[in-house]
Amino acid sequence: MNLREKFNKELLPELQKTLGIKNIMAVPKITKVVINMGVGEALTDKKHLESAVQDLELIAGQKVVTTKAKKSVASFKLREGWPVGCKVTLRGDKMYDFVERLVNIAIPRERDFRGLNPKSFDGQGNYSMGVKEQIIFPEINYDNIDKIRGMDICINTSATNKEDAKALLEALNFPFKK
Repeated sequence: MNLREKFNKELLPELQKTLGIKNIMAVPKITKVVINMGVGEALTDKKHLESAVQDLELIAGQKVVTTKAKKSVASFKLREGWPVGCKVTLRGDKMYDFVERLVNIAIPRERDFRGLNPKSFDGQGNYSMGVKEQIIFPEINYDNIDKIRGMDICINTSATNKEDAKALLEALNFPFKK
């Protein structure tokens, strides 16, 4: 049973009871997951951006969008419109598959991991976290990477406050610090 089926059959009614919500449609759910990888080295060598895009496509399982600079910054030798990173937005089955791999496989493989920061929620019920290395994902072959890069993962939920969003992510087995 994958995470989506488990969530709909077991976790949703359980979460409804713990949060005291009458209507099951009002129970918070994950709406999307955005993975962002900034590649500052792309200014000097375009191959860095290409390898970052390949890594992110392997991790996400879908096509990646390259992000471009919004402003020119002279001190960084950056021009407006130059590619500086890549991102991907996951929804539906791919989103649940990614969350399952993130929680069960990738996060436990992180070096010196002591739990996720419970203060990384914004006021609207979204959770943001950073990963220092892309090699914690099993899809990445360690021999084929040119440089270790980090990424930002933002999990958007339909929750309206921090407490409901934290209860949702704890039900999905996110390992928060105590």
